[in-house]
Amino acid sequence: QVQLVESGGGLVQPGGSLRLSCATSGIIFSINTMGWYRQIPGKQRELVAHITRGGSTNYADSVKGRFTISRDNAKNTVYLQMNSLKPEDTAVYYCNAVAGEFVLHSWGQGTQVTVSS
Repeated sequence: QVQLVESGGGLVQPGGSLRLSCATSGIIFSINTMGWYRQIPGKQRELVAHITRGGSTNYADSVKGRFTISRDNAKNTVYLQMNSLKPEDTAVYYCNAVAGEFVLHSWGQGTQVTVSS
């Protein structure tokens, strides 16, 4: 049974930082490209960043230079370090295994990030 469990969200002031974690089970984590997505109510879920099994990364333009995705294959966990947060980063953040334009598994519960003063 596949499980994707996101954590680390919260309320933070503009300019602040958060580190999100996504613990996975039931997947062969080390061979998968992993991605972080976010969704604002009423809008489509968007890809924020992804990391390949070899460690290559890619970011949405809106987060380049502020967010860093990383992975720990020994822990089957992917992380998203978010710095210089802006109110427009407010969203529910999700992780998933990625194959091209598609995700491989059902979504987890996500973790809410709220950036507000």
